[in-house]
Amino acid sequence: QQQQQQQQYHHQSTTGKSRSKVYRKWSWKAGAGWTILSVLDWWLLAAGGWLTWRGVFLRWTPIGICMVVAAKWHLHNRELDKKGLPRTAAKWQAKMYCSLPLRLMSRAWGWMADRRVPKPVRPMLYGLYSTTFGVKMEEAAADSFKEYRSLGEFFIRPLKEDARPIDDKTSFVSPCDGRILHFGAANSNLIEQVKGVSYSLEAFLGPPTWTNKDAPEMVEKVKKNPSPDSVLYQCVIYLAPGDYHRFHSPTLWKPELRRHFSGELLSVSPKIAGWIPGLFCLNERAVYIGKWKHGFFSYTAVGATNVGSVEIFMDEKLKTNKWVGLACGTHKKDEYDELEMPADKYLDKGELVGQFRMGSTIVLIFEAPKEFKFNLFPGQRVKVGERLGTFEGTEEAVENPEEVKRVIKSLDELEPVAA
Repeated sequence: QQQQQQQQYHHQSTTGKSRSKVYRKWSWKAGAGWTILSVLDWWLLAAGGWLTWRGVFLRWTPIGICMVVAAKWHLHNRELDKKGLPRTAAKWQAKMYCSLPLRLMSRAWGWMADRRVPKPVRPMLYGLYSTTFGVKMEEAAADSFKEYRSLGEFFIRPLKEDARPIDDKTSFVSPCDGRILHFGAANSNLIEQVKGVSYSLEAFLGPPTWTNKDAPEMVEKVKKNPSPDSVLYQCVIYLAPGDYHRFHSPTLWKPELRRHFSGELLSVSPKIAGWIPGLFCLNERAVYIGKWKHGFFSYTAVGATNVGSVEIFMDEKLKTNKWVGLACGTHKKDEYDELEMPADKYLDKGELVGQFRMGSTIVLIFEAPKEFKFNLFPGQRVKVGERLGTFEGTEEAVENPEEVKRVIKSLDELEPVAA
C-alpha cells in the first residue's frame, strides 16, 4: 500500500494528474492537543470573568465598539479615496500629536549629534546611515567618514565645488536638494502645502505690517503690482535625511525683513504634510521677506522633528530650537521675533544661505509674470542650481547683477488697495 501511494505521488508530480484520492492520516495527538487548548481557552475565559453577564458588558462590549469604530474609520477613508480627497487629521488627532515631547526630543537629538564619535566607529556608523538614506559620499568635499567629528558635522557636510553647477540660462533655480511637495499659483489667501491640504498665507508669513493692510488685500496687491499681469506663486521642497542639508539662494533678490516663529517641531515628511492641515504654520520657521526683479519674494526655512537648529549665515541673531515654542494651533501675531535686514544686503543666485540639521523644508512664495511656468511635477527630485521654471514666449538673457539690483531698487513699496 505504501509503494502504491508513492507511485501515485510520482504520477501526480510528473503529469500534474492524480488517478485516485490521497487520504491524509488523522493524528490523534494533534486532535488531542487542539481539544486541550480549546478547553484551556474556555477555562481561562471563565476564570477571568469573561463568560458572565458583567464580563460581556465590561469586556466584550468595548471590544465590539472598537471594532465598529475601526470599521467606520476604514469606510470613511475609503470614501475619501473614492472622492480623491486627502486623509487629514481631526483637531483632536493634531492636538494629540502636538502633545508629544518633540521639542525635547529634538534638543536631545541635537545634543547627541554634536558629541564626538571615536574615529574607529565613524566608518561603521556613518556608513550605516549612508546606506539607509542613500547618501552619495562621492559628492562630499571630504569623502572619508573619518573626517567628520560628529553626526552633526556629517549631516551638514559641504559638497565639492563642481558638485552642484548653477544653471546660468535662467534666473530662478532650485535652492536645495529635495523632493517637490507642491508648486503652482496662489489664487486666494489659502495656499496648498500638498495637493488638497492648505494653509493660511497670513498665518504662515505673519501679519503684512510692511504693507499696512490685511492678508487678502496683500495677496491681491501682490498679484497686481507692479504689473497687472503678475501672479503669486509658491514652491515647497522637502529635504530628506539623506539629502545635502545646506540651502542656497534661488535667484538674485533683496531680503528686507526676517520673522522667526518659534512654533512646534512636527515632522515635515510628505505623509505628515498630507495629514495635518496648516503644518507649516504650526512649525518653527524663519521667514525672510523681500523683493526680486519681478516684485514680492519670500524665502522660508521650516524646522522639523530632530532638526537641532536652523542656521542662517547672514543672520547671527537667529536662535532656533528653544525650549518653549508656540501653543499648538495658534498663530498669534505677537509671538515672533522680527528683524530688519541691512539695506544694502542682496543674495546672489546660488549663494549659500544656511543649513539644516537633519531634513526639513524650504517654502518659496514669490510674484512673477503670468508667463512663468514651472518645469516640475509632484514628487520630482531636484538639486541645487537646477532650473525650476521658464517664462513662456520669452527667452531669458544672461543677467547683469548690477542691472537687476537697480530694477529691485526701483520697485515701489506696496501700497494699500483702494476701496
